[in-house]
Order: sequence, then structure tokens, then C-alpha cells
Amino acid sequence: MPDLLDQVLGLSLKSEQLGFGHMAARAVVMYVALIVLVRFAKKRFLGQATAFDYILVVLIGAVAGRAMTGGAPYFASLFGLFVLVAMHWVFSATSQRSQAFSYFIKGHATTIIKDGKLDAREMAKAHMSGDDLDEDLREKGVKEPSEVQEARLERSGKLSVIKK
Repeated sequence: MPDLLDQVLGLSLKSEQLGFGHMAARAVVMYVALIVLVRFAKKRFLGQATAFDYILVVLIGAVAGRAMTGGAPYFASLFGLFVLVAMHWVFSATSQRSQAFSYFIKGHATTIIKDGKLDAREMAKAHMSGDDLDEDLREKGVKEPSEVQEARLERSGKLSVIKK
């Protein structure tokens, strides 16, 4: 079995020796493995993602890419991907139970508008310009901050708006 895997995936070859067949086989195995990984990850992992979730996405892409092209050992990289997702799952579960841990890992929402009044200090801390705010408000169908009961810059970086 190991010899067959080596033949199909080119496990003992250097990256420049990998052929079309090896890359195709690696792609199929990686694709199936990534589907399994995403199924094990939490459902919000790719939906309302926070920076915490994007870090996992970037790492998965980097590790999977290196394994695909022969820049890193294939099965060791696959194992590393499973470890990353398991660690993400543990951190996510811990942050669900601990507000302090959640704040540390995922951050918190920032109130930008309260009762129609802009909080310039919070906007500055969030590095949000007036043009950014205007754009986000227009996307929510709001012309002026005075029309807003509350607007928060959520942990995902999206602005949520409650109209008056």
C-alpha cells in the first residue's frame, strides 16, 4: 500500500519531479481531506467569520498549497491541517464558555453610533473613516447617522445597524 501511494502521489519525489498525474492525485486527496476538515469545523467558520476564523483559512491554504506542490511532506501536512482545525474547534468551544477568552481571541463589537450620535473616538480606535461609515450606512439603506438608534462595528468587521 505505501508503494502504491508513493507511485500515485509521488511522495518520494522532489517538487520539480512531480508530474501531472501526481498533482491531479494530490489535488483529489487534498480536496476530499479539506471537505472533511470543513465539515469538522464549526458551521460559522466560513459564514460570519472573525479574524480568528480568517487566520485558520489562511493557514489551511498555506499548508495545503505547500503539500500539493511538494514543498512540504504530504501526509505530515494533512495531519497538521487536522491539528489546526482541532485547535480552532477547541478555542472556539472555549470562547463560547468564557467571555474573557472570547474577548481575547475574537475581540468585541464597538458601538459607533448611539441614538443618532457618532462616537468619533471609537471610530478612530477602529481606524474607520467617515467615508467608510457613510458607505456602510448606505448599504443598510441609511442616509444619515441621525436615522440610527445604534450601529456597531461587529467582531467580523461588518457594521450592524438598528434604525430609529
